[in-house]
Amino acid sequence: MRKVLFILSELEDEDVEWIANNGDRLRYPVGADIIAFNSHVDSVYFVLDGTFSVLSGAGEQIVELSSGEIIGEMSLVDPARTSASVRANEGAAALRLSHARLREKLAADAPFAARFYRALSVFLAARMRQTTRRFGYGNADQQPAPQTDEISEEMLAKAHLASLRFERLLKRMAS
Repeated sequence: MRKVLFILSELEDEDVEWIANNGDRLRYPVGADIIAFNSHVDSVYFVLDGTFSVLSGAGEQIVELSSGEIIGEMSLVDPARTSASVRANEGAAALRLSHARLREKLAADAPFAARFYRALSVFLAARMRQTTRRFGYGNADQQPAPQTDEISEEMLAKAHLASLRFERLLKRMAS
């Protein structure tokens, strides 16, 4: 599941509206670094269109991120310097929400903070499960678990609602 669906599945409509109202929709030229290697990140980016490449310190592509991905969320909770850079590819656009503005909202609105941090926890737990499966966590002779987890009806309903929220966000940012 794309990152944004994990996040938006735990938030409420007014939370998504706040994000849309407080972020800046930006288009990036090909090759623009939105996050430099070994730097501090000051924003969360919701990828709206195009793609972004995540690059190792040596400049090798690790992964390509597309619409629905989120960049910079780890730096919101861990101020360590980045271990990769993020570069814009063709047609790259994102909603940029500054960490400072987001932290103000988190400090002032406890219910929003609870939902947001839960969303971030759900996402990071899913990422950890995926990572441990990919690297065959456990006995070295044991094969990684298959990627076909059962999805509960509740999670399916949340994912559907989250996809509707993301579609509304995309439409709002297009105008």
